[in-house]
Amino acid sequence: MDAFRYFKEFKMDVLKEVGNIGAGNAATALSRLLDKPIDMDVPKVEILPFELVADIVGGAEQIVVAIFLRVEGEAPGNLFFILNPEAAKNLLRRLKGIDVGQNDSFNEMEISALSEIGNILAGSYLSSLADFTKLSMSPTVPSLAIDMAGAILSYGLLQYGEMGDDALLIDTKFLEGTQEIEGQFFLIPDPESFAKIFESLGVPLEND
Repeated sequence: MDAFRYFKEFKMDVLKEVGNIGAGNAATALSRLLDKPIDMDVPKVEILPFELVADIVGGAEQIVVAIFLRVEGEAPGNLFFILNPEAAKNLLRRLKGIDVGQNDSFNEMEISALSEIGNILAGSYLSSLADFTKLSMSPTVPSLAIDMAGAILSYGLLQYGEMGDDALLIDTKFLEGTQEIEGQFFLIPDPESFAKIFESLGVPLEND
């Protein structure tokens, strides 16, 4: 195996390990919140260009529920947790004390609950990455939007400034019995942050 391929595969192995730990922590946090056992499928982890993020969630015009926040600290960037509306409703139905409507709209209580869920899940992934890299990373207060994927990503650009060229996708399925809920985490480090993350993991970035 040539050096280029070796480092590329090693890099993805490291990212998959981060994704696995993050998903495990997120499943544990979700179990506590729902007060029932939640398992998780082994997440699909990949690096993709930022412009493909909307395609992954169904296209720029696909209506999605997105929780997004700014990552501050030694490796700043942006974090998005994106669900389709049906998955978001299914997640809410598992919460005690929430009367979930049957239509496609979300009331104030549902939005508040989704914000809290997104905050917990995003925090689980971010703390896993921070522990793994030994870098200081802290989330800002998350925002929630229900809109077309392209509009949400454009708003993120306006809100947080220039996005990095690449995104780390962690495609996760949470399982409760035979029911599954799929969501995508996108970590979009600022241009200089990917290098810091990989250097902290002992992976030379120039072998990308």
